[in-house]
Amino acid sequence: MANPAELHDDTEFVKFWNEVLAPKFIRFKHVLVDGLSQHSEAVFPALPVRVGDAVLDVGCGFGDTAIKLADRVGPEGRVVGIDCCDAFLDYARQDAATRGIGNIRFERGDAEIALPVNEYDFVFARFGTMFFTNPVNAMRNMRLALKPGGRMVHIVWRTRDDNPWLSMAKDVVMQFLPPPGEDAQTCGPGPFSMANEDMVRGMMKSAGYEDIEFKRVDAEVVVGKDIPDAIAFQIALGPAGEVYREAGEEAEAKKPEIEAALSMALKSQKVTGEGLMMPSSSWVISAVNPG
Repeated sequence: MANPAELHDDTEFVKFWNEVLAPKFIRFKHVLVDGLSQHSEAVFPALPVRVGDAVLDVGCGFGDTAIKLADRVGPEGRVVGIDCCDAFLDYARQDAATRGIGNIRFERGDAEIALPVNEYDFVFARFGTMFFTNPVNAMRNMRLALKPGGRMVHIVWRTRDDNPWLSMAKDVVMQFLPPPGEDAQTCGPGPFSMANEDMVRGMMKSAGYEDIEFKRVDAEVVVGKDIPDAIAFQIALGPAGEVYREAGEEAEAKKPEIEAALSMALKSQKVTGEGLMMPSSSWVISAVNPG
């Protein structure tokens, strides 16, 4: 049976992810998967996932968290990963097939439009819910996908001050380029849209959740293999990438100056065998579907 979200035409937001952002995410997969995994690794051991559970991973991306969840539920359980980006799903399916994982499948879907109802024991999302254009509706759909008493956990970024790995580069780029206009194409509300605990708690209550809990996780993340790689990442994606992209020809003309300024700013960051490290902070938010 088709996912209900697949029965609708793509929104402009979904088209933007597929046509503009997906190729950039693929280029920097080593940062977005390996570099940011510390946040999911910190919470995975404590996730309320049992052998035999049915699990939904919303915004599964390249499928790494869905694969970990499939290992947790065992052959008796099942995991469905959904994402709106076809290219991400291709990577996820190939990875699962290479590993010989039989209790997982990946589907094209959009949580803002529709999800299956009362099918899952657990719903998970890592760094995806911040980009919902209608977060209350999407999180309500995630709740309705749960069986009564099922739990949802999502990981979101805390404030920009707590996440210099994202905010610092935008501050540098804004010294050279104008802010994006009101008609700018964006990836959604943005990485800090769920940083405010009181606001998000209110949104989740509106979506029908109970027993809402917040846990702070601080971790260093890899932002590039080296400084040139980190600079390329910053001007391609995230808040700085949006400013750079929307500035068009002006950004390209000023690229040498921008890269020099970013290089100077990044020189003070720690370098390890993994790459260039920067501080980051997230909320791990859990809640229950009362039924």
